[in-house]
Amino acid sequence: MSKIAIIGAGITGVTTAHALLERGHSVVVLDRHRYAAMETSFANGGQLSASNAEVWNSWATVLKGMKWMLRGDAPLLLNPRPSFHKYSWLGEFAGQIRHYRANTIATTRLAIEARRHLFAIAAQEGIDFDLERRGILHIYRDKAGFDAAARVNALLREGGLDRHPVTPEEMRAIEPALHGHYHGGFFTPSDATGDIHKYTRGLAEACARRGARFHFDAAVDSITHGRDGIAIGWTAPDGSREVLAADAVVVCAGVASRRFAAMLGDRINIYPVKGYSITVHLDDERSRAAAPMVSLLDDATKIVTSRLGRDRFRVAGTAEFNGENRDIRADRIRPLVAWTEALFPDVGTARVVPWAGLRPMTPNLMPRIGAGSRPGVFYNTGHGHLGWTLSAATAQMVAEAVHAGAVSNRMDRAA
Repeated sequence: MSKIAIIGAGITGVTTAHALLERGHSVVVLDRHRYAAMETSFANGGQLSASNAEVWNSWATVLKGMKWMLRGDAPLLLNPRPSFHKYSWLGEFAGQIRHYRANTIATTRLAIEARRHLFAIAAQEGIDFDLERRGILHIYRDKAGFDAAARVNALLREGGLDRHPVTPEEMRAIEPALHGHYHGGFFTPSDATGDIHKYTRGLAEACARRGARFHFDAAVDSITHGRDGIAIGWTAPDGSREVLAADAVVVCAGVASRRFAAMLGDRINIYPVKGYSITVHLDDERSRAAAPMVSLLDDATKIVTSRLGRDRFRVAGTAEFNGENRDIRADRIRPLVAWTEALFPDVGTARVVPWAGLRPMTPNLMPRIGAGSRPGVFYNTGHGHLGWTLSAATAQMVAEAVHAGAVSNRMDRAA
């Protein structure tokens, strides 16, 4: 049995911890927050969406981004202030456009596989996370948007996803609460939604029951790789220093993964792309009846929804390139509230909780999974806008790589 350290207690870190425990390893998880799932895994859009597996590397996305630059309420916003990291990342992003088709198909397959693991883990560990398995409905207001979606749909279907076109009448049958005029939509019956925060916290508790140790309030500031393993140093809230010795480390630290990778001699080009959400509290029966139960993705505004139990409605969207900035901007929250009021006019918006989180994006929008350049170093990070959707599969992949490395090391020592 090897001692494996995991940096990060978000959805990728905790699913990785569970996968390693299943393989018989000793697991220690470190996180700078007081609890699990306090950053990007706190209040995302809630969608477990293989139907949203299209990568962003296309000239259509670039042209839309340029058009939106001067609009404060645009779905994608780029702060033009000079930043070497930002513009070098965008350059690599453009260089990945040639891989758009292959990466979209690969992401679709990974997302479908991830759902199987995520649902199985929830059943195994008894995790309640407001799961709704009612599918996801993509909505389009005009023919141009619908036709573009049809082209994407061919790639998703090639990846194995059952996603089919629906008429406006069929859309309202799927979700009667939806208001507005639409050209058509696409529906994915197998997609689902759930509360990522509740799932991650519940799985962390399950891992602790199975013997995993969690060090919270642990601000990791050093990782050294030596002949006898890996030493991870952190500072506790009282200023004291702690050092953990481990046989291997898995970096699952979201946007901080780039900094930790540099400590280990690796380059992982992750940029923090900010997303916003609002949680609408459905405090009266009229609002509860008027809020949709089926998850939506409005392609024109890039807004997604999920119903979280009886009394909460999550609305999320936007992508903001503004560095490691976590400010919650009123001008970015206002469009989410206005969208809710336009499409669901009987939903009360008197009690709305805003949130912003940083998606860890790689230039090709594919997660970085597997071994680093040094023995005992592994990564499971860079999932971008699909961390909730992909995490249960990438955790299995990295855990298998760690396990294979640990078995190999034991065989070498025995020889």
